[in-house]
Formats: sequence, C-alpha cells, structure tokens
Amino acid sequence: MQNVSVIGAGTMGNGIAHVFAMNGFKVNLIDINEGALEKALKTIEKNLDRMVSKQKISEEAKAATLKNLSTVTDMKVGVKSADLIVEAATENVNLKFDIFKSLDANAPDHCILATNTSSISITRIAAVTSRPDKVIGMHFMNPVPVMKLVEVIRGYSTSNEVTETVVELSKNLSKVPVEVSDYPGFVANRILMPMINEAIITLHEGVAGVEEIDSVMKLGMAHPMGPLQLADFIGLDVCLSILRVMHDGFGNPKYAPCPLLVNMVEAGNLGVKSGVGFYDYSGGRGNEVVASYFKK
Repeated sequence: MQNVSVIGAGTMGNGIAHVFAMNGFKVNLIDINEGALEKALKTIEKNLDRMVSKQKISEEAKAATLKNLSTVTDMKVGVKSADLIVEAATENVNLKFDIFKSLDANAPDHCILATNTSSISITRIAAVTSRPDKVIGMHFMNPVPVMKLVEVIRGYSTSNEVTETVVELSKNLSKVPVEVSDYPGFVANRILMPMINEAIITLHEGVAGVEEIDSVMKLGMAHPMGPLQLADFIGLDVCLSILRVMHDGFGNPKYAPCPLLVNMVEAGNLGVKSGVGFYDYSGGRGNEVVASYFKK
C-alpha cells in the first residue's frame, strides 16, 4: 500500500495527510476549494517547522514529507490510483453518502474506503457502496500529528482482512489502534460528548462560569483541557452534530444537546474556527490553543 487519498483539507484532513506523508506514503489531499488546499499546505508546513525546531524531525524529513504531498480539486482524478482513501469531510451524513458513492464509482476495486467520521454509522455509509466489505472507520484524534489513538470501527460487513490491514497500517503510522464496535459515537465520543454537554448545561443553569467549570475539571480531574475549551477546540458545530447523531441513534434523552449549544451554533459562535465560542479567540488565542498540543 503506497498511495493514499485524503478527502477534505480541513483540520482533520490536513492532519491525516501530514501523518501519512511523513511516514512515506504518496498522498493526494483532495478538496473542491483551492483556497482550503493552500491553507492546508501552509498549516502542514508550519507544523513540520515546529517539529524541526523541537528536533523531532530533521529538515530532510520535512522536505521529504512535503514532496510526498499533492493537492487535487477533482476527486475523480485524485482517487484513481489510490490504495486507501480516508474521508475527512464535514460530519454530515448525506454528504458522506454522496462522497462514498463517488469514491465507490471512481476508486480502484482493491481500494479500501475509510471514513474519519466521529459518530456516523460505518454500516450505513458502507451500504451505499458496492464494496461494504472494504469500508471501515478510521477515526483519528485532533491534532492528528500528536495524538496517538486511532479508533478502528468495523461495520457490519467489513472483512477481517480489511480490519487487520487498517490496524497494521495505524501501527505503521506510530499510532495506537483500538478496535471498537459500530454504534453511535463509538467509544471516544460516546463518553466525551455527554461530558461536554453536561458542562454546557452546568453553565446554562448558572451553576458556575466558563473558567470555573474548566478549572474544576483541569485541577480536580487532571484533564489537560477543560470541557468548554475542548469543545471550542473541536468545534461547537461538530459537538452538536455528534450529539444529534447519538440522540437519534439511541433515542435516549440523555444525549439531547443543551439549548445553549444549539443557540451558539446557530449564532455562528463555533469556537476556535470562528474566533469566538466559550472563549474569545479574536486576538489570535486560538492559535495558542492549537500550538499548546504540539509542545509535547
């Protein structure tokens, strides 16, 4: 397996492309937006520079990584020789269905189709393709170059061979793969999102303020980042989407998103990406939040 295509040049997509390219894979980073691709390359180069400055990689390794990266705006062209495709588009079920139908029609028959979805059913996504045995979840954590975990989610029809291949591939990326079953939210977000939602409810009910809630969780529970700051980092729109997937999937009111979260998303206050969420990042503080993860 040598050729990897990554769909989506956002935060997760550029991180996934970064990691594959740094480990010797030829990577096509695909997005219909040329500007998003340019921004992604700048982000990858900046993160590589940070790694060089901390002596985690050499200048030669940085150059080799960038040489392994290509950007493509035409998905049909970008996947035609792929051995593995990792979809990292917006967490929208209908969008993912459309993408996977197109991937199925244009990717080589042997190609594995992986999705970085954080909550949507792998089985449902696989069902829109003619190769459900080759569809699998490969859920990286943000920021991808730093975080070790990859949730490997096997759909109802995913083959043993494909699962084993993705597990070994994750290890080759210096990640730690953990196999989980295909239920809404999988493991990471099934546990994390109710905690974040409860923190928002706590704020909404006036129990404590933003910094107080985060301080309790950081100092009392040894969390590196408080739940409200973490929600900003993830994106409040993403948090809302995941909670809605779990609420719909389980039919359990405990997953119902807090009205405050809904209102903030509708107002466009999405966290770091929009410049304001539970904290104000308009002065560039959002970059500090992201950079703090790369100090490790």
